[in-house]
Amino acid sequence: MKSIVIKGAREHNLDIVKSADHIIDLGPEGGDDGGMLIAQGTPEEVAANSKSYTGQFLKKML
Repeated sequence: MKSIVIKGAREHNLDIVKSADHIIDLGPEGGDDGGMLIAQGTPEEVAANSKSYTGQFLKKML
């Protein structure tokens, strides 16, 4: 996972995230409090997951 992050393979711009075919949302927080799979699927599926911080913000944009 660290090698993926070091390479910059992540996106936080919700305009881009909402256009993705598939989202993998890790969390719930960062660092030691993160790294668990919170949600995955289409933007609509992630937006429907109330445990996903990404989904909560994404829901407002869909």
